[in-house]
Amino acid sequence: MTPATPSDSDVLIANARFYDAFTEGDFDEMADLWAEHAPVSCIHPLSPALSGRKAILETWKEILRSPPPVALRCERPTVHRLSTEVAIVTCYEGEGTHPAHLAATNVFAIEGGRWRMVHHHAGPLSRPIRPAPERPTLN
Repeated sequence: MTPATPSDSDVLIANARFYDAFTEGDFDEMADLWAEHAPVSCIHPLSPALSGRKAILETWKEILRSPPPVALRCERPTVHRLSTEVAIVTCYEGEGTHPAHLAATNVFAIEGGRWRMVHHHAGPLSRPIRPAPERPTLN
């Protein structure tokens, strides 16, 4: 019997963990999310590219030392499956009620039976994007 293929919702849960760790300033959660064995890379906004878990976690430790005053939102996350073990999430990042001002690419790979981050890249948009209007829910 082969294991069940992880669903796109599992990828989105891992992606949400990333934004929760950032917003809560939770370095331990951030470190747990990043892959330990696969090659990893990260490009923070307006920063040079980083390679290797140690270098990346050092920057996250510095960034998360003081949690941001507002929550970082992930808007319009879209999963792009490359295989059963690799997925890309593209999204927009915004703070508080302000329009999204960054575009982000988050890449996840299955490691140790769960989705782990192998790449994060966020960079400024040419102009902010307003949040999509909320859809009414039917009861």
